[in-house]
Amino acid sequence: MKELSSRATAVQASTTIAIDSMYKKMKMEGIDVIGFGAGEPDFNTPDPIKTAGIYAIEANMTRYTPASGLESLRKAVCIRLEEDCGLLYAPNQIVAASGAKHNVYIALNALLNPGDEVILPAPFWVSYYEMILMAGGVPVIVSAEEADDFKLSPSALEAAITPRTKVLILNNPSNPTGMLYTKEELMDVANLCLKHDLYVIADEIYYKLVYDGMKFVSFAALGDEIKERTILINGVSKSYAMTGWRVGYAAANATIAKVMANYLSHSTSAPSTISQVAATEALIGSQTEIETMRVEFETRRNYMVERMNRIPGVSCRMPHGAFYVMMNLQQLVGRTIDGVDIKDADTFASAFLEKGLVATVPCTGFGAPHHVRWSYATSMENIKEGMDRLERFLSK
Repeated sequence: MKELSSRATAVQASTTIAIDSMYKKMKMEGIDVIGFGAGEPDFNTPDPIKTAGIYAIEANMTRYTPASGLESLRKAVCIRLEEDCGLLYAPNQIVAASGAKHNVYIALNALLNPGDEVILPAPFWVSYYEMILMAGGVPVIVSAEEADDFKLSPSALEAAITPRTKVLILNNPSNPTGMLYTKEELMDVANLCLKHDLYVIADEIYYKLVYDGMKFVSFAALGDEIKERTILINGVSKSYAMTGWRVGYAAANATIAKVMANYLSHSTSAPSTISQVAATEALIGSQTEIETMRVEFETRRNYMVERMNRIPGVSCRMPHGAFYVMMNLQQLVGRTIDGVDIKDADTFASAFLEKGLVATVPCTGFGAPHHVRWSYATSMENIKEGMDRLERFLSK
């Protein structure tokens, strides 16, 4: 047979898959393992949102919608962006897709020509790298150091820009670090993007999950010029506990939005009509339950960070958004724990799961080989037991 696509076969499976597969196998075998890898809230979708989905089925709202999504959904997105971020968009500037991840992929395909460079601050969400390659781009990794709270510095950004640079991906609040940029820090980045004529894919999917009374500032809200070159990515999965409903959205200038909609029309078309109706309710309905979830996440974060920083050999920064903690295990590299030589995040995560019965996410594939990611999108009971198991494991 003739060979398969070179672009498709170059796509790598997620580096977290080995740990996740082992965790699921152990769970099925009845072993008492605890998982901290979840990138989704452990709360149920709020009842009014579920009711809207049920109504859509009973009202026979089960047919195709425009490729960019229902008009009612796109209007709801505009309302939410104005109320939460002070942003004014028209429905023709909104594109709904099957999750925020899908919107990132569509945005990259709308922007990139083969060989165009995309600056990707590290640590980064593992899928960004592969999606850049899938769209024909060239990922340019720029380290955002832990000493700088994992935030991209203007000097590092400018040093990475070449004549081939076309796009910056900026995830704020960040997965996996949980760090949140201030308005001043964003302005420094925005000014460089204007200076060098760059597009920005601003992934703001965690924007409602911000703590310590800090204020989230959307990248697109920094001024008309930067808004014009920003593709804002968001959705209902994280803030509304709707990961399985698969609805994300992008906001961009009308030209980019049209190109993205055209791309969708020949690939997946719009998300499930039922999910779109439910997402509309999420965006325009009461936000009270969303705030309740946010407060609970903050309580869990506080406990996890405080406990982790009291355990010898590991440390973490206080994240101000999302629901992740990046644990630094640099002090453990070169040590032997329970008969295992710790070389990096991968060997630590494997040993911790096998012998400590806790699943975490090694961040080697996130551009941070000496860190593992913990999700606090799980119960306080699990978090307390997970910290106890970490302490016992490191004492061996």
